[in-house]
Amino acid sequence: MVKPNLRTKSIGTKVSEDEFARLEQAAQKASKTLGEWCREVMLGSANGQPTNAAAVNAGAEALMAEVVALRAILLNVLFKQANGERLTSEEMQRLIERADSDKLKKARERLEQTAHSKQS
Repeated sequence: MVKPNLRTKSIGTKVSEDEFARLEQAAQKASKTLGEWCREVMLGSANGQPTNAAAVNAGAEALMAEVVALRAILLNVLFKQANGERLTSEEMQRLIERADSDKLKKARERLEQTAHSKQS
């Protein structure tokens, strides 16, 4: 018979009232006790699993990157049309490639700007 892996060690931390309330909410959302939820999150982080916040940030970054690229393409196309010029398929392909090449960098910059403005 295999002995169960007993949990004999304890980890403690201090949190504010607001932080405690947020932690309790997150645990309730996951239908877990606060201790179970904290253990799962800590072990998941230690094992390299992304937290929900990391997954949300990655999703926001990907979405923002696509919006940034689409905006760059659209503005360039509209500018050409407003000047009475036609866009060749080669020019369109170059616009797409240029927008795709730096979309992640620009998306990160925009998300950082948003985060800094919320902190101010």
